[in-house]
Amino acid sequence: MLCSVPDWLCDSRKLEVLELNHNCLTELPIQLLSSGSLRKLLTGWNNVCRLAERLERSQLEVLDLQHNHLTELPSNLFIKAQSLRYLNVSANKLENLPPACLSEDGFSLLEELYLTNNCLTEKCVPLLTGHSHLRVLHLAYNQLQSFTASKLARLEQLEELDLSGNRLRSVPTTILSCQRLHTLSAHSNGINAFPEVLQLPEIKCVDLSCNELTEVSLPESLPVKLQELDLTGNPRLNLDHKSLELLNNIRCFRVDPSPSAPCVSESRGAPSVWSHSYTEASGVKNKLCVAALALDSFCGIREALYGVFDGDKNVDIPYLLQCTMGDVLAEEFHRAQRQEDYMTSTFLTMQRKLGTAGQRMGGSAALCHIRHDPVALGEHCGCFTLKTANVGRCQAVLCRDGKAMQLTTVHTVKEEVEYQRVRHHNAIITEDNKVSGVTDCTRIMGYSFLCPSVSPRPHVSTVTLTPQDEFFLLGSRGLWEMLSPTEAVEAVRNVPDALAAAKKLVTLAQSYGCADSLSAVVVRLSVTEDCCCFCEPPPPPPSPGPGVHTGTHPYQTSDGGIPLPPPSSGTVSELSSELSMSEMSSEVGSTASSEEPPPQTEPMATHLHLPGRIGVRRPAGGGGFHRQFSGALSDNGLDSEDEEPIAGVFSNGSRVEVEADVHCLKSREHPLPQTNFQTNQTNIPPSSTGHQEPTQASYSPVPPSSPCLSAESRSGTLGRRGRANGSVACQARSQDVIEEAGDAPVRKQGGYFNAPAQPDPDDQLIIPPELEEEVRQIIQQQQQEQMQAHNQQTHPYQKPADYFVTPL
Repeated sequence: MLCSVPDWLCDSRKLEVLELNHNCLTELPIQLLSSGSLRKLLTGWNNVCRLAERLERSQLEVLDLQHNHLTELPSNLFIKAQSLRYLNVSANKLENLPPACLSEDGFSLLEELYLTNNCLTEKCVPLLTGHSHLRVLHLAYNQLQSFTASKLARLEQLEELDLSGNRLRSVPTTILSCQRLHTLSAHSNGINAFPEVLQLPEIKCVDLSCNELTEVSLPESLPVKLQELDLTGNPRLNLDHKSLELLNNIRCFRVDPSPSAPCVSESRGAPSVWSHSYTEASGVKNKLCVAALALDSFCGIREALYGVFDGDKNVDIPYLLQCTMGDVLAEEFHRAQRQEDYMTSTFLTMQRKLGTAGQRMGGSAALCHIRHDPVALGEHCGCFTLKTANVGRCQAVLCRDGKAMQLTTVHTVKEEVEYQRVRHHNAIITEDNKVSGVTDCTRIMGYSFLCPSVSPRPHVSTVTLTPQDEFFLLGSRGLWEMLSPTEAVEAVRNVPDALAAAKKLVTLAQSYGCADSLSAVVVRLSVTEDCCCFCEPPPPPPSPGPGVHTGTHPYQTSDGGIPLPPPSSGTVSELSSELSMSEMSSEVGSTASSEEPPPQTEPMATHLHLPGRIGVRRPAGGGGFHRQFSGALSDNGLDSEDEEPIAGVFSNGSRVEVEADVHCLKSREHPLPQTNFQTNQTNIPPSSTGHQEPTQASYSPVPPSSPCLSAESRSGTLGRRGRANGSVACQARSQDVIEEAGDAPVRKQGGYFNAPAQPDPDDQLIIPPELEEEVRQIIQQQQQEQMQAHNQQTHPYQKPADYFVTPL
């Protein structure tokens, strides 16, 4: 790194462009600024504290001094540098600006001025009026309390104005003089009156989020070129039906949901351990090539999923990842044999399912999955773990006790391991450190034609969340090119609102020079030491009968309910009283291809809890991949290949369920000895209809090594097990005889991407009416045999327990 500018640079007579970014310079020689040949000087991210008080004549056209420690600029900067068209002094400590010229009739060619993140007040506003050719003005995150109306009227050539993060109460009405204005950003202020900006003919984007708006005054017709209007973060804003109907015609209109709609976590009675918000911004070409995924409730209230996807210059890949990666992760999480492998499997599976879209295009991705996983941490107990995976340049950062903690990494050929791997596959590395001249990342989604030199295998990290964790950030490539992890954490640590924090990150990146699409996700954490007591699922429903289990059981019971195995037991998904976090056991898929569109029916509830997803309307033509629901409910029990409904079998289009009844017996005070016996079809009385039953059920001896089954047989608890065709069969020997549907329809696929079927909490075994009396007789006969065997022991005689039948 350079600590000073060499003398030979200052004496160069033909030097036109000089870049000195990311060094340790403390001063810039006056000879360099007054060079007769230098046209472009970039000295950002240094330690420059002051410049020369006065300059000689300068030929500079572009001057970048951002991220230094400047408190003032040369007093005659704009007078001597009359060719200056671009000036960026963001992220300094400026309190004032030099005048544009000596008199009001002076002439200035300055077109772009970036003053974000300084200490400027409204006193600097009159000094801006001398720049009559100014097109872009960024004054975000200063200390402006007002903007003089008469001064704004003189900036007639203004096209982009950013006044975010100040203390403004209103936007001057003289903004109507800026007839060329197409972008107005004034979020994170105290604006209470909607500006008359919608009357401008060229206006395209308006951001008035995080203000104090109460109403919106709209013209009779909206501007033709208006594409985006953001009104989120205005809690007192009231929009009537007429205004909403008019605003919905905007291609991208954002507004807060109704305050009467409860939050997902609050509606379930759980404390808010995390909350999020995110924002997206298109690039200079008005093309949004990023996407964000934010699910506060993913597969239940104890899990969350957040992600950021960046397609660089393509739109298809990020939208495809946004729509489908959540479903793929849920499926891989339940399928993975080892918990630490599911993130890697998600990325590899997603790579295969990109199909033709991922052959010539690629994109970066970062996923953060929060799940309930109690682990011991010394004196404390960690309730939640944060697992992060990324490929490409999308990254995530955790703020722990005020310090930035990197959760992801970027793999390039600059790493020795990656370089050797790429060279092993005989790939070409160009002089700009890109693989085959395409991408500088060796691990990224897509680009199948570069495989195996470019791999989708992600970097995975796992941390246990503690009370010292304040929040974590996810950002796209452009965000981290402008902001370091430490700078990003310090910028938003004191911003309590997650939406305002995400907006600030994007605004800072744009003012620092990012011209690409941007996306930022901010997730606030409220992890406490006693969070485990709030994270437990609700108690199971009580047993249909009034009896109370008095016998010992290896699993916990509650109010006489069916004993539940621990979460690590393999029978969790087999019990009808499983405490599932999903609302329905329906299979929901997300399609990314239009080859086989699913039937458009009413949407079913999904394990992803779609009401919790925060999304915006995508620009038309921005991407052809939308979330769809696969599968349809069948009202008559008929499948597409069946002509007659099967008795006792109900199909919802993707799975088959057999209707049966659960007979819950009172547990005995003393456990019964295990006896091996079998029941065949000869023990089953003929049905009342007089025809032979199509199937038979047999009971096999239960091995003593199975604690689950032996415990169920001792206590009389009934279990179930799902078979491939959707029917259910008994597990223990003291259970009912259930008719199995032999002609059950074959289980069909649920869409392009199949989410794993979740156990239905309302699902129960119901015996068809024609078999009810027979099953009761068999149960009574089994009870008598068990009691006779029990009486042979030394225990005193005990009256058989009554049975209780659940209502059909």
